[in-house]
Amino acid sequence: MRQTYKFSAILLLITLVVLPDFGPLLSAQTTVPTPQELDQLLAPVALYPDSLLSQITTASTNPQEILDVNSWLQQHPGLTGTALTDAAQSQGFDPAFIALVNFPQVLEMMAEHIDDYAAIGEAFTADQGAVTESIQRLRAQAYAAGALRSNAQQTVEVQQPAGQTVYVIQPANPQVVYVPQYDPTAVYVRPASSGVVATSMITFGVGIGIGALLVTNHPWGWGGWGWNWGARRAYYNHGYWGGWGPNPYRPPHNYYRGRPIVWANRPGYRGNWGYRPPHYRPPNRPGNNHPGNRPGGHRPAPTPRPNAGTPNRPVRPSPTKPAPPNRTPGQPSRPENPDRQRPNRPTTPDRTRPAPPNGTPRQPSRPANPDRQRPGRPETPDQTKPGQPNLTPGQPRPGNPDRQRPSRPAQAKPARPDRSRAGNSRPRS
Repeated sequence: MRQTYKFSAILLLITLVVLPDFGPLLSAQTTVPTPQELDQLLAPVALYPDSLLSQITTASTNPQEILDVNSWLQQHPGLTGTALTDAAQSQGFDPAFIALVNFPQVLEMMAEHIDDYAAIGEAFTADQGAVTESIQRLRAQAYAAGALRSNAQQTVEVQQPAGQTVYVIQPANPQVVYVPQYDPTAVYVRPASSGVVATSMITFGVGIGIGALLVTNHPWGWGGWGWNWGARRAYYNHGYWGGWGPNPYRPPHNYYRGRPIVWANRPGYRGNWGYRPPHYRPPNRPGNNHPGNRPGGHRPAPTPRPNAGTPNRPVRPSPTKPAPPNRTPGQPSRPENPDRQRPNRPTTPDRTRPAPPNGTPRQPSRPANPDRQRPGRPETPDQTKPGQPNLTPGQPRPGNPDRQRPSRPAQAKPARPDRSRAGNSRPRS
């Protein structure tokens, strides 16, 4: 036994020493998406303004925070402007999220398609250069298709630093940001019909004022976000992004679990932007989000409802089951049950039949009991046999035997001789 304990202790020490060394290796073994897969992931947001796009990619590095901030934002719909950013900062959110709370539709889209943005965050953390190249590749395709152009909402500038073509997108009004809305299956390919204007493929919603973000003394200020396309890196707070510093946001409950992405269900599958997945709807348009993609669907809230209803069902027959045994011993003390069902019948025979007590004292007891138990069968014999003299032993308790044993032959046997011999008995005597 001592050798076993020593061997277990040695294994425990080896595990404690070796596992920390293998942790970074295991985390680094996550597969990086291919260029085509990156294009599929970034296609819905690649045409966003540069500053907003850098906020989205850096925020994607913490998918749990996306869910937390989106839920918090839904619980505080009345906050706007400076009050909104101050409240978000007091919650300890990272700078990208403090800026994104001013774009609730963007956060909602990210939460609804959390698996895609979690994959974007992993790719961005692993290789910012690959993400940068994918964005520029998509913008070049949209520009070649004629969809990406300057307009009243945004300016599109084509630059060529060091002989490389770069597409820069900025708001036309520095204080108002318009979030573009488009279908990735149509905006990256030239329209097949000559009558379709390519620039109409991109639409815009209501402009969002960013006056609360135009500050310079906070890391989430709008002017500190952007891309260095030549260096192929994103920056925030006027510096390259390399994490959120020593005090990042720590989710109170880390319940998000990533799920594998089915690439055939995304536009641009295998580089074909003309491919439209079945039942596909653009994710960046209001009302087209799929709540089933949110990990909140794993909540156990709806499960207790059916469990709470099932135990109540067997309770219902319980009050009805003891009722029949209680009636048999308590029949003489509970004559009110038949009276409630037929209040007019028992009153008339009780008043009329007890009048001739000498001749037929047994009549009021018999017709009432069989009528209650067998309203169909005893009606004919009871009406014709009210004065049977042979049922003398049942006078004190006529109700109990009739109700307990309604099928006694005593009632049927006297019925036959009473009809035939009722008139012959008197002259014979």
